Amino acid sequence: MSQRNERPIIFALSNPTSKSEALPVDVMAWTEGRALMATGSPFEPVDVGGRKVRIGQGNNVFVFPGVGLGVLVSEAREVTDGMFAAAADALAAQLPEEDLRAGSLFPRVAGLRAITARVAEAVVRQAESDGVARSVPEDPATAIAAAMWDPAYPAIDVS
Repeated sequence: MSQRNERPIIFALSNPTSKSEALPVDVMAWTEGRALMATGSPFEPVDVGGRKVRIGQGNNVFVFPGVGLGVLVSEAREVTDGMFAAAADALAAQLPEEDLRAGSLFPRVAGLRAITARVAEAVVRQAESDGVARSVPEDPATAIAAAMWDPAYPAIDVS
């Protein structure tokens, strides 16, 4: 791929990590660090000529929870192509410039809750724009925050 493309895009199947079809360290070596790469499992950054390239984890967890939440909050009667495009745009906007400069194509999984909220907001707004929303909250961000599950567990006294 790197012989025909200046910046080959490699999304290696890699779940589980031990069965990865291509290791990031190899891909970066084969492409002289020119590859745009993401994997399905976490990998350590790769040193490319003294620069650390962070390998993003491309996973449907970045989009589908936010799409589902946006559909629920907007009570959309269908999911449109525009809603998925809005979700993709919202996801792309969550990648910090610093991570983009480091070679990552996806935001960090650690920010998943905030990413899900931003994706859901975009889906609600697009559902309204596409005319498929049955309910559009005055403040989508507040409605989404209220609808998100908070994994808080009560303390249990075992003494």
